Amino acid sequence: MSMPLHPTPLLRLALLGDAIASGATGLLLAGGAAYLTNILGLPEPLMRNAGFFLLPYAAFVGYVGTRARLSTGMIWMIIIANTIWAVESIVLLVGGWVSPTTLGASFIVAQALVVAGFAEAQWLGLRKSNTRVSVGT
Repeated sequence: MSMPLHPTPLLRLALLGDAIASGATGLLLAGGAAYLTNILGLPEPLMRNAGFFLLPYAAFVGYVGTRARLSTGMIWMIIIANTIWAVESIVLLVGGWVSPTTLGASFIVAQALVVAGFAEAQWLGLRKSNTRVSVGT
């Protein structure tokens, strides 16, 4: 069972920042994949599918981040998803599955670092959050 917690401002900020950044990136990739493929050198279907994944993810993270009490299980799901995304982004780049332009490789690295930063901030915020919830509050 997941423990409810009272989030720290850091945790709430990390969740809401993640939701905003994921939503903006999702809109950019889903809506601009055809244009971005020439600039970034990344396959259009990869970018479009990533964008379509990020849109509901952003909504979910935003929903979780705006609750009065958060579920530790939900927070861990978000941290793990962010960690996997960051690692897989770098694996995509170094694995030779794509041949991005210099700007495309920079984009992959930059977004992986931002996502890893959100995962770390969420983990730190979770560690510092109060899991003791008073009865009747």
